[in-house]
Amino acid sequence: MSGPSWRWIVLAILVLIAIWISYDYFSYRKVSTLDAFAKCTNEKGARMYGAWWCPHCAEQKDQFGFAFQHVNYVECGIEGQTHSENEQCKRSGVHNFPTWEFADGSRKEGALSLSELSQRTGCKLP
Repeated sequence: MSGPSWRWIVLAILVLIAIWISYDYFSYRKVSTLDAFAKCTNEKGARMYGAWWCPHCAEQKDQFGFAFQHVNYVECGIEGQTHSENEQCKRSGVHNFPTWEFADGSRKEGALSLSELSQRTGCKLP
């Protein structure tokens, strides 16, 4: 009589573990309505140069939300050093943040609206 009860307990534990793993996986996988737009800007050659200490860069990132992970982003700040710039960005000639660089080589300084990014890249907003 003790045999079947242990099987049910083990089965219940396995089911709970499966539910926990599924929840954990899907809760970290954030999906944004701007994912396709952000991926498109990347595919069209747009690149954002920014710095961790830059408030306008933070505003620009916030516009994309979770979709920012798909933006071609270059971190120019040196960790722990406010208002510092790494060599890669200095060599690229980036002095103000954020700076957007486009496939045709043109640049635009400052946080851009998503509609302006859409116009410059040809990517459609949702």
